[in-house]
Amino acid sequence: MRVLIVLALSAAPAFAQDGPEFDPAPVTDCLAADGGHDCIGVAASACMEGEGGHTTLGMNTCLAEERDFWDGRLNDAYRFGMENATPDRADALRQMQRAWIGFRDAACDYEAARYEGGSLAGTVRVQCQMELTAMQAMRLEASAREGG
Repeated sequence: MRVLIVLALSAAPAFAQDGPEFDPAPVTDCLAADGGHDCIGVAASACMEGEGGHTTLGMNTCLAEERDFWDGRLNDAYRFGMENATPDRADALRQMQRAWIGFRDAACDYEAARYEGGSLAGTVRVQCQMELTAMQAMRLEASAREGG
């Protein structure tokens, strides 16, 4: 029995897998080329093409990394909007963003519910979050460019 445990433990690192590598460059390059909404998901897709990216865990990791990338852009645009808005406009922006978060979460829960808690449900949820977060980030960034 002891031999089996030692063999199992010594083999464990062979099964260990590093997560996929996420690089935001495909998105930033696409945005620099004025790719707009076509840029959503390009970094996650590239990440999924890498080692470990084809597994459910890998896909979820890649999608979550891009979601977090867009969330950072959204937060920067929101902060800029709050700092540069009149008090009434800042209040409207705050209310809109709070309502949008509730919408995003409910919409993505709805999308995931089609898979009734299966392993694909989590992937669908995080992809939905990535897409909606990216669209909201772009909306707030456009508003900031327009001065509003």
